[in-house]
Amino acid sequence: MIRWGVRRGLQALLALVFVALIAGQILGQPILLGFVETGSMEPTIETGDGFVAIPSDVAGQPEPGDVVVFEAQQLHGGGLTTHRIVEETDRGYVTRGDANPFPDQDGDEPYVQDEQIVAVAWQPSDEVVTVPSLGTGVMVTSNALESVQVRLATASGINSLHGTGGLAYLVLGLSIGLYVVETIRERRETSTKSRLARDDETERLNSRLLCATFALLVVVAAAGAMLVPAGTQSYGVVSAEFDSEQPLMIEQGTTEDVPYSVSNGGIVPIISYVEAGSDRVALDAERTAVGPRDTDDVTMSITAPEATGHYPTYVTEYRYLHVLPLPLIDVLYDVHPWVPFLAIVSLLGGGTYGLGRLLLGSADPRSRRKSVRDRGRKISRPFKRH
Repeated sequence: MIRWGVRRGLQALLALVFVALIAGQILGQPILLGFVETGSMEPTIETGDGFVAIPSDVAGQPEPGDVVVFEAQQLHGGGLTTHRIVEETDRGYVTRGDANPFPDQDGDEPYVQDEQIVAVAWQPSDEVVTVPSLGTGVMVTSNALESVQVRLATASGINSLHGTGGLAYLVLGLSIGLYVVETIRERRETSTKSRLARDDETERLNSRLLCATFALLVVVAAAGAMLVPAGTQSYGVVSAEFDSEQPLMIEQGTTEDVPYSVSNGGIVPIISYVEAGSDRVALDAERTAVGPRDTDDVTMSITAPEATGHYPTYVTEYRYLHVLPLPLIDVLYDVHPWVPFLAIVSLLGGGTYGLGRLLLGSADPRSRRKSVRDRGRKISRPFKRH
């Protein structure tokens, strides 16, 4: 039984690792683990290798020599990129892949700002901790899931099945299906002998692992609904010598109003907080509530500097499912923007786990066995003749 328990524990650990990597793909942000898809970081991180990704809010201020995951604007068409910081300047960070001969900023990529960095690779003793080939399976699985969601969207005509949000719905749907199947299987076990022979600890572990896995997948779906549409948005503001009809080309020293749209494509209301990334941006409202299938705009007043030129400006949005009272979300947000997020996913994950334990039956297996024995004695009791 000890050997079985160790094997089961390793399976659970591998499942959690895999789910974390898939979650990172869905959310567009590493969740504890990340991986690289190209050879730009070789030999430090080989293609398909995984690494431990520490969220930037936890890791603190990055320094030259750190390997970071940032939202690139031009590299590979934009998106998450894992490169090393080689220099820090007044204009931002200079980054380069270890296998690349030139820094990213020698090309079209602007200097990287703090707002663009989402995670830092764990580097004890200045060496990145890697897990060989961990990301290869995730890429294969993600491609398979993407193919499935495209076919489902085409067959059903439901456009919401496309994109990262659709991938989250697909994973959640698969998990619900597996959960239901496993629940029915557990309920329909008819062999009294196997029930009596099952070890107490094994039964508890099976139930808990099933509930924990389902709760984790619910948390991933909820986190996707909050993280995928939010994040940091970049605006390339041009301070010009003349006025222009283009919204981000502003006459030097003047201010223009630009709308920031907050859309909610889900069925749960959301609370959105928008923060300006520089003192050149003022917001008419830092918080807005958006109902299901609705959209609201927050007005950004952007002031162009006196000196002409291109000035990247950033706005960061934090959004939360409105499953907690609004005053409570406000209080938690004032502590730190990640606190209400953690509270919401903990509530949903804990509630799902508790509901699962209730549905699967959390009574002591020994008491159930005693009940089975009692029923068996009643059945085997001889009939009395009167």
